[in-house]
Amino acid sequence: MTKSKIIDAMLETAHDLGMDAVTIRELEQLNLPEVKMLTSGNIKKMRTRSKVSQAVMAKILNVTPSTYQKWERGEVHPKGANLKLLRLAYDHGLDYIVS
Repeated sequence: MTKSKIIDAMLETAHDLGMDAVTIRELEQLNLPEVKMLTSGNIKKMRTRSKVSQAVMAKILNVTPSTYQKWERGEVHPKGANLKLLRLAYDHGLDYIVS
């Protein structure tokens, strides 16, 4: 079953159960597009463009310096909330997530 069909089924069930509009809106938001991956080069470029060290970048992202270094080397790929935060910083600049 695809993600879209699951979301549709959840929405239908929510309507049938008489859930309030806020809850239904929250379910509809689950149908957001997937976050685009960033290459290790993109991650490093973002940091150097912002003129911060790996340690500072790790602190901003609330990860260990070791984890951040692995992302830049391409040994590990960020996922979940980390990827989302990195994507926001990459697309809008580091100030977007710091302020």
